[in-house]
Amino acid sequence: MSKILFVLTGADHWTLADGTKHPTGFWAEEAVAPYEAFAAAGHEVVVATPGGVVPTVDRGSLAPEVNGGPEGADRVAAALDAFAALRKPLRLEDADLAEYDAVFYPGGHGPMEDLAVNADSGRLLIDVLDSGKPLAVVCHGSAALLAAVGEGGANAFAGRRVAAFTDEEETQAGLAERAKWLLESRLREAGVDVDAGEPWAPHVVVDGNLVTGQNPASSTALADEVLKKLA
Repeated sequence: MSKILFVLTGADHWTLADGTKHPTGFWAEEAVAPYEAFAAAGHEVVVATPGGVVPTVDRGSLAPEVNGGPEGADRVAAALDAFAALRKPLRLEDADLAEYDAVFYPGGHGPMEDLAVNADSGRLLIDVLDSGKPLAVVCHGSAALLAAVGEGGANAFAGRRVAAFTDEEETQAGLAERAKWLLESRLREAGVDVDAGEPWAPHVVVDGNLVTGQNPASSTALADEVLKKLA
């Protein structure tokens, strides 16, 4: 059995360019699907957030239209209720990588608000990358990579291939014009090699111990790749 650290956003909003606080948090599917896959394989999942705050689920991620209908929405909601670790997170600041076999970052717009600039998360990401342990990141969770800046000022993920929520997807979702910055563009500016797939289709990229998924539809495939690395 392996022990996997889930690092979730502690934010409940995303500040847009005009100062509006857009309600958000973590995206349910991106936490639930990997959690269920890891738990079914017998692995233990521990949750950490900045400050140890109980993470907020993006209410939009519970809607029937993004879960294949009412039955899918009910299933995701029930799975969240069963994910007990979400209600008792550790402080990210206290997380010790030596205690974990893999680290996973779900998305949602929340990471754009806090993890993108969180130094503790940035140091953890650098340490995981250097350790060779599996590091999995999905969708807007890739915003956290922006905080992984080394002593010389360069991003630790510069030159690495990653999948992340694309500017095209953000535009189709209706928030691109209101955003202060866009994830794909900012990652490219940091030197990260963003491998963009078709909008909304599953797309997972494996680069060494780094496994990344583009969007919610990529969550299950990403979890499968992590399980392969843990086997």
